[in-house]
Amino acid sequence: MTRVFEDLSAWRHERRAQIRTGVTLGFVPTMGALHEGHLSLVRRSRAENDRTLVSIFVNPTQFDDPNDFVRYPQNVDEDVAMLRDEEVEFVLVPGASQLYPDDFRYRVTESERARVLEGACRPGHFDGVLTVVLKLLQIAAAERAYFGEKDWQQLSLVRGLVDAFFLPTAIVACATVREPDGLALSSRNQRLSPSDRLKAPQFYRALSTAPSPDAAARTLREAGFAVEYVEELEGRRLGAVHLGGVRLIDNVPLQGRR
Repeated sequence: MTRVFEDLSAWRHERRAQIRTGVTLGFVPTMGALHEGHLSLVRRSRAENDRTLVSIFVNPTQFDDPNDFVRYPQNVDEDVAMLRDEEVEFVLVPGASQLYPDDFRYRVTESERARVLEGACRPGHFDGVLTVVLKLLQIAAAERAYFGEKDWQQLSLVRGLVDAFFLPTAIVACATVREPDGLALSSRNQRLSPSDRLKAPQFYRALSTAPSPDAAARTLREAGFAVEYVEELEGRRLGAVHLGGVRLIDNVPLQGRR
């Protein structure tokens, strides 16, 4: 049976009882609009822990563009139904007023790696991400938390956050889930027009096959993408593009280029 918690204090009471009896917990933080990528994290958590908690919270503080926040797809009932089908034990659906009683006056800021790539293109984005992740990890009190490699820079920063603040939760990285044509699964994909959806897999192919970041960016521009960046960092080639008004990000391991 899936239990849905909207009240943070009720969940924390539940988790304290679990800890007393030795129940291990895996945690999957999400912003909803769930797809197979999210469900792959859920399945990994269920395989490695006694119980799994999934949070659904569209975090307003990580959106540098208010319009992007408004457009973000939200359907909690559908998301919870999917999680019931996956036999997830617990779902946490907190309100913004619970997570931000201080109105975001207190926040986490990383001063180096959060200022490049996504951080440079979306000022303040990672302040919102790291702040809400710190809160959710504290609230979940899980042994393990599961993050996808598609958001590689975020994953790297979350790992650093856990180390810097001596958090006991282990961060488990999970491989990017892709469509058969290579497009990384993302909640934003549903906003692509049919013609742009056919074009979108060229993003992954360019990152994977181009001999250099500059060559990948040039290939993408020639194909009609608006390129924000293609750069290499931490053994990955990372990119962000716009296609038909939809922003897409992806990354590939350098050693895995074809």
